[in-house]
Amino acid sequence: MKKPLIVDWEDAADPSIAPPVPDTVALQTVMRVGAKRPSRLWKFALWAFGAAFSFVLSVAAYDFVATLLSRNTVLGAVAFALLGLAALAAFMLAGREALAYLRLGRLDRLRVRAEEARVTADVKAARSVVQGIEALYAHRPEMKGSVAALRERQADVFDADALLAMTELELLAPLDQAARREIEAAARQVATVTALVPVALADVATALYANLRMVRRIAEIYGGRAGNVGSLKLMQRVFGYLVATGALAVGDDLIGSVAGGGLLSRVSRRFGEGVINGALTARIGVAAMELSRPMAFHSAPKPKIPNLLSRSLTGLWEKAEAEAPATR
Repeated sequence: MKKPLIVDWEDAADPSIAPPVPDTVALQTVMRVGAKRPSRLWKFALWAFGAAFSFVLSVAAYDFVATLLSRNTVLGAVAFALLGLAALAAFMLAGREALAYLRLGRLDRLRVRAEEARVTADVKAARSVVQGIEALYAHRPEMKGSVAALRERQADVFDADALLAMTELELLAPLDQAARREIEAAARQVATVTALVPVALADVATALYANLRMVRRIAEIYGGRAGNVGSLKLMQRVFGYLVATGALAVGDDLIGSVAGGGLLSRVSRRFGEGVINGALTARIGVAAMELSRPMAFHSAPKPKIPNLLSRSLTGLWEKAEAEAPATR
């Protein structure tokens, strides 16, 4: 029987001292997965089921209108007009959702182009990205001053990284503040309901509604203006991003918020659950910011979960302590 071979490798690398994987790597991974096109079989199945359903629905509507016209001309005309209006509304809704997908795709393309220009230090590509971001926000009244100032200053900049940094600070920093306020409002709402409403599943329903609304508002702030289906798609991408960065989320600023919730739970279980749910809502909001921004965080500071919670939960516990005797 052979003995096991033991090799003493003194130059082996210690995995504990390896640098952490940057968030941009996870972001690019999620973007590639999200941008991956479905297989031909899946597209054929969707087309076949959609065509069959549309054909059956059209034949049923035709038979209904034809039968009603044979019985009563006036009622048949009314039914025909109503079905026409319903079809027009369906096409308009489908068009709006398609435009929402195009807007989200535009943000993704700008973000990828900005990263490529930063890595390659291509000034021409960076100016093209800046022009795309300017066109994205030029129609907003509150952004016209920032866009005009950026156009005046960028002519004197001949470095790709400096040009992208100037664009991020001039145009995206004010939008980051608006997105932070949305995250703080959603975290405050979730934490308040969790701490003060002792109704079963109330915190779950509130968290679901608040997170969907927050993700949609963040997309609108950065120019996505996602529709209903687009918001669900963006929410799916947010959870995919959280899965990709799950190890980082446990190891960075989220662990402090969860620990704070554990300490508060010794005083009141509902208060501790409120802090934890608020921290998770804030984490989802930060992920939505990273996926909705036309540029990744580089020059502008990335929001921290404890800072968002400290601002969103200011005054909440005093109110909770005043109302706690009435809810016990």
